[in-house]
Amino acid sequence: MTTDRIVRIVAGLFVLLSLSLGVEGSPLFQSSNWLWFTAFVGANLFQSGFTRFCPLEMILKKLGVKESCQ
Repeated sequence: MTTDRIVRIVAGLFVLLSLSLGVEGSPLFQSSNWLWFTAFVGANLFQSGFTRFCPLEMILKKLGVKESCQ
């Protein structure tokens, strides 16, 4: 598995988890403040698309996960 794929999986997991914790109709609802975390993940994905700066990707590279073929 490559760094790009892991970043996408983790971002998707965080979005789904924070939505399930932040939407009132969800059986896992805790607080609507969890929606701020969803916005944070989205903003980080947006900025990394332009800047190619992603903290998780840097951590994964240091752990020895291979980069995707470009």
